[in-house]
Amino acid sequence: MSKGIYNVPYPINETVLSYGPGTPEREELKAKYKEMFNSTIDVPMYIGSEEVRTEKKVSMSPPHDHQHVIGHFNFGTKKHVEDAINAALEAKEAWSNMPWEHRVSIFLKAADLLAGPYRAKMNAATMLAQSKNAYQAEIDASCELIDFLRFNAAFVQDIYGQQPESSDGIWNRLEYRPLEGFVFCITPFNFTAIAANLPACVAMMGNTVVWKPADSQVYSAQVIMELFREAGLPDGVINMVTVDGPEAGEVVFNHRDFAGLHFTGST
Repeated sequence: MSKGIYNVPYPINETVLSYGPGTPEREELKAKYKEMFNSTIDVPMYIGSEEVRTEKKVSMSPPHDHQHVIGHFNFGTKKHVEDAINAALEAKEAWSNMPWEHRVSIFLKAADLLAGPYRAKMNAATMLAQSKNAYQAEIDASCELIDFLRFNAAFVQDIYGQQPESSDGIWNRLEYRPLEGFVFCITPFNFTAIAANLPACVAMMGNTVVWKPADSQVYSAQVIMELFREAGLPDGVINMVTVDGPEAGEVVFNHRDFAGLHFTGST
């Protein structure tokens, strides 16, 4: 049994790189952008341990170059939403019972990966998918997301540390539990950091997630899932589906185990 108390590393805002002429980050980003622009990807849905592909493919093009195709994503149905819910519920017991410090360590690892080897790829994906320039992508897709992950890890510790006062002869303790069921996350097209943070912060607290990214943000959402998986996120904790919004809502909002909605965007 562990005899120590964990303290999450004190979070500090990630330094914004300049991408000025002659800088190494500029050259790395230019090379990664060119590589990704000149290749195509096939983005699956991530349901449990499976990468799910369908017969219906939707092409993805940069908003600044509609004629150029950078890949396709697989468009799902209500059945895929049901499968994602089942995967989230199956993963829930093990994930919610994992010690909180182990859960947040996965997302701290993701932050470190994003600050290092994933930085150019995440920025290039955001430039391609959402037509941001290098500096805008750096602020959003890298720095803001790194900050979300690191600060939220510290906030988890702060929340669990908020305990009630005790009277003489009594030692009170407040137990924080995940929601009973799954959480549905619907994320916007214009901010990669928000798209990642909505499912991530929910998962940090022990919940499991069905995530529907915006159709026009699926390209960079794919990189988010790659990042989380490499950081060690267990299968089924965050399930990404690319489906029609109203169809997904019909399944989710009528499900007995629907526990919460995390949503940012227009209605």
